[in-house]
Amino acid sequence: MVAGPSDSARTRRPARAGQGSRRGFRRLAGVTAGGVVLLASLAGCSFKDAFAFGWPHGGITPQAHRMYDMWIGSTIAALAVGVLVWGLIFWCIIRYRKRGEQLPVQTRYNLPIELVYSIVPFFIIAVLFYYTAITESYVNKEHKNPDATVDIVAFKWNWQFQYPDSKDNKGEPVATTGSSDYIPVLVVPTHKTIRFNETSQDVIHSFWVPELLFKRDVFPKPTTNSFEVTVEKEGAYVGRCAELCGTYHSQMNFELRAVSWTDYQKFLQDKQKGMSTPAALSDIGQAPYATTTHPFNTDRTSRKAS
Repeated sequence: MVAGPSDSARTRRPARAGQGSRRGFRRLAGVTAGGVVLLASLAGCSFKDAFAFGWPHGGITPQAHRMYDMWIGSTIAALAVGVLVWGLIFWCIIRYRKRGEQLPVQTRYNLPIELVYSIVPFFIIAVLFYYTAITESYVNKEHKNPDATVDIVAFKWNWQFQYPDSKDNKGEPVATTGSSDYIPVLVVPTHKTIRFNETSQDVIHSFWVPELLFKRDVFPKPTTNSFEVTVEKEGAYVGRCAELCGTYHSQMNFELRAVSWTDYQKFLQDKQKGMSTPAALSDIGQAPYATTTHPFNTDRTSRKAS
């Protein structure tokens, strides 16, 4: 009986000519394609945006700056941990790669390593919790006597802004109320502590000015939410409802108009005299109507039937 090749010998086939080069070409093509995609993704980002790690710029309050610092610090810490873990993984792949058929030495316990991977994650979580708690406390901090107070009343689908520290000739707080053809303008002073008290007349809404990098839900009465900010930069900033509240939720906009303390006091005095919000804004040299958004068209007769 003629001895034939062994089973293992049968399964081994000589490598085809050029097979290794084709595999190398495919790897190179994959790496190149990934690099092109990464480059195209980063091409639309400035240097500042790239190192903000997704956090939006344009914060106009100290609270927004504090949250930005928290985000950057957390992301850098996460990247550092990631790089360390990836380095250990690749080191283990290279250091302990298979070198033969002999089974490696088997170990059951390694107390130092077990202590390290138990203590280090706990330490990381404790540090993140500490800075998160500090930042959250700072953002939610409210003073006993703020410089200005605004009562926000949300309703479907608009806003009313009341200034309880200023009364009209009837003894009622002066206010600005939005409608379907008028975007309400909320006037606030810069470099002063502003308290916002929020209530809703119907469903849950959410008070959101993107430049504040902060939003807070507005609950129906008797629940009242509140928060404080200090606006550092004068300007006009669009405000929105950030909670799906009904049919015209997307049109429930307002404008935050940040002015100097002197202009703010003059605005309130004009309102106390009975002037409308557009007239009072014009009197302090501001645009009378919202500039960052506009009322939606309520006319349905212009639509042609298909």
